[in-house]
Amino acid sequence: MSEVLLAVDTSTPAGSIAISRGETLVGELFLDLKAANHTDRLLHSISQLLSDCAMSIQDVTAFGVVVGPGSFTGLRVGLATVKGLAMATGKPVVGVTSLSVLAASVPFARYPVCVMVDARKQEVYSELFSCEKGRPQSIGPAMVADPEKVVSNLESPTLFVGNGAVLYRSLITKNLGARAHFAPWTFTAPRASLAADLLLEAYRQGEVIPLESLAPLYIRLSEAEIAWAKRQENGFIQG
Repeated sequence: MSEVLLAVDTSTPAGSIAISRGETLVGELFLDLKAANHTDRLLHSISQLLSDCAMSIQDVTAFGVVVGPGSFTGLRVGLATVKGLAMATGKPVVGVTSLSVLAASVPFARYPVCVMVDARKQEVYSELFSCEKGRPQSIGPAMVADPEKVVSNLESPTLFVGNGAVLYRSLITKNLGARAHFAPWTFTAPRASLAADLLLEAYRQGEVIPLESLAPLYIRLSEAEIAWAKRQENGFIQG
């Protein structure tokens, strides 16, 4: 029987969940609602989608989750929910990054794919991928940086995807001109349905994450960690 995966993405305000059976997408729920947050709607959305797909949580073979980078609060909610469901059911968990999910939205792209996600503070989360063979293959480190710095490292024609690419489109075009290409606006946020394909591959490869090791991929330090580091630098905390 084909594997049933429940994929969860809360890395951006536009969160989504999807259910796949083998290589078939059974259902997806995608909501970009500014008035609600993941804490308020995630469990209800999972329950609703399972019901609409005539399934129960016990039908799920494995849980998949987008681990980040992205919204610190959103990631914590998503991972905590998946961890709780996995503990309650005894089912395994696999993970994938939000940057690779966005790259997966442009399979077989002829140019390198630069994913840019708004990280606020005039920075972006970014990573460079090759998607020529279908699934994304990382060809550069994930980073959080000034978008000008990201673009300055690119010389060849490049396809940009993500809400950061939309936000900084003028800057990108100014620096790269005709070498800059942009994915459609519908690919500005990760989608759980795209994550499902990568998560299924991870599950089949045995890349299960032990629950004690399941943690968000932030890349950037949290505000609390930054404040802590500054206090140490200023000598307020003695080793």
